[in-house]
This record gives sequence, C-alpha cells and structure tokens, in this order.
Amino acid sequence: MRRPQMVFGALSVLAMLLSACGNPERADAPAPGDPVTAAPAGPIAGPGERLVPTPTAEAGRPILRVKLDELEWKPIEGDTSGVQQVVVEGNPSQPGYYLVINKFPAGVMSRPHYHPDERHAIVLRGTWYTDEGDVFRPQQAIPMKVGDYMRHPAGGHHYDGALDEEVIVAISGMGPSGSTVLDGGARFGKSR
Repeated sequence: MRRPQMVFGALSVLAMLLSACGNPERADAPAPGDPVTAAPAGPIAGPGERLVPTPTAEAGRPILRVKLDELEWKPIEGDTSGVQQVVVEGNPSQPGYYLVINKFPAGVMSRPHYHPDERHAIVLRGTWYTDEGDVFRPQQAIPMKVGDYMRHPAGGHHYDGALDEEVIVAISGMGPSGSTVLDGGARFGKSR
C-alpha cells in the first residue's frame, strides 16, 4: 500500500510543477478575487509580429466612466473645418497610452496623412469613410458603420472622415503621436 501512495504523491507534485512551468502567464496569475499587484508575463511575438504595449494596471486608479453625450469637445489645434476632439486618457503628444474621441462634422475629411504610431479606431456614431494611399478620392472611400474597427499601421498613408452626417470615432495608440499631411497643407477639409 505504501508504494501506490508514494507514486500518487509524486505524480501530484509533478503535475503541480508542470502546470506552473508549462504556462508562464498562468503561473503568476492572481487567484479570483485577489488584487492585481503586478502584470502577468506577456505573450511572445511571433515571426513578423511586433507587440504593442497596453495601458498599465496601476493599483489604486479610480474607475473612469465617460458618457458620449456629456463630453466637452475642443477644436483640434490649428483646424478651422470644425473637427473636434476629447482626450479621454493619456496625452497623444507624450510617450504612453492614449485614447481620444474625434468628431467630424458632415462633409469634412482629413487629407492623405500618416502617423508615427499604430492607431486603433472604433466608430461610435455615424458612418466613417476611410481609404488608403496618397490620392484624395472620397467617392471611393470605404464606409465603416457603428461598431466597426480599423487599425492604421505606423506610417500607413490614409485619410478618413464624414460625408453626409456627423461622425464620432474613438482612436487609441501609444504616443508620442502626431500627423504628417502628405502635401504639407491643412489636415482637414471638405469631403466633396
């Protein structure tokens, strides 16, 4: 009887060690209900992939609730076409995570431009029209409806905005960010 108990005990210890070693993300994961004190180990990038850092999980940060209909919109610096923005989290001009919400009036789009950082966008209201490339062709832009997602890779030439209705889009990335208009002119203008 003693030998089967020893084998069972050894197998139990081995199973625990293998479960902790086999998946490094789970080995350090807190138990349900435990406070998060450190981020678990992240995934490893595969061939051709580059990992994008995410916001930190700082202990003690308050819960943030943002209501779209109660935002305090501000004109985008240097723009006269009516595009407005709210910075929800972070600062796009500084290193680190940021989240902004842009509002395009009907009939206003950006001109072909690019950003130094990868950006992630989700349409919150209206139909957002987007296209890639160096030539401004709003009639060929692809419509993105509420809930649709788009990723702009760093340095990817594109333009986007509104045609027939006001459009609101949430955009996030890792700063510092910025925009370079390909023809050196104004970033926003009429879409038709």
